[in-house]
Amino acid sequence: MNILKIAAALFVPVALSGCLAGNGFNLQGGTASRAANNQADQNLYRPVSYSNANRRGPTVVVLPGKIKSNNVTFKQQVSANNIADFAELELGNANFGVLERSDLGPLMNELNLAVTMGDPSALRKFRRGKFKSTKLFIKMDVLKAEKAATASTGFDGRALGNIAGNLLGNSRSADIANTVGSSVQTADSSGVWVVGMRYKILSAETTEQIATGYFEEKMEVGAKSVSVLGVSQAQTGGTTLDTIVQRLVQKAVQDIDRRGK
Repeated sequence: MNILKIAAALFVPVALSGCLAGNGFNLQGGTASRAANNQADQNLYRPVSYSNANRRGPTVVVLPGKIKSNNVTFKQQVSANNIADFAELELGNANFGVLERSDLGPLMNELNLAVTMGDPSALRKFRRGKFKSTKLFIKMDVLKAEKAATASTGFDGRALGNIAGNLLGNSRSADIANTVGSSVQTADSSGVWVVGMRYKILSAETTEQIATGYFEEKMEVGAKSVSVLGVSQAQTGGTTLDTIVQRLVQKAVQDIDRRGK
């Protein structure tokens, strides 16, 4: 076998190793577990600090907001109740008095209707008992949830295997080179979501809007895969939609907290 044939025979393994390195894969044992845990770590709860958490805030009621995006994927994973639950959690962490929706029972629907209709007279019947000390209503709505961009790349080793096989005169060597090259398959895809949330602060006495704010976050969801000589590795992950909503709620509550108590 002359120098050219030797170079051709070695070209496929070199190209193969380059593909693996370029895609960030390590085929050593245990990498699947580590990769999965690294992706899961991105979605762990991360507490944030609130500038006025040392002072007790007014008593508030979180009203279920609306998801105004028509994106089906988003609505399958996030609901208005998810958002309200996150809001109650973070407002409590910021030292607001939170009258939880679960404590209000069937009155919650009537209260929500009265606030939505902007009817102060209807609210007066709630100004007793649990509602007596309530100063503010807070609503958080998702105004935007869309997959803003996608991108993908890939490598198919069949053409490279055919070229290496044709360069080798020996049929056995050509078959080996062709088989090895054809077995190399890689894929890398990524999508970026943009989610926007608006909050409203409403007076519990008049239903008038006191303040509002809007925040956006972007998240990336990606997938990588590689297959070489029957050995394959795949990885998917990124921040989940639930997690990005929770972080938007934290931003909203930080803004509400900064307005003073």
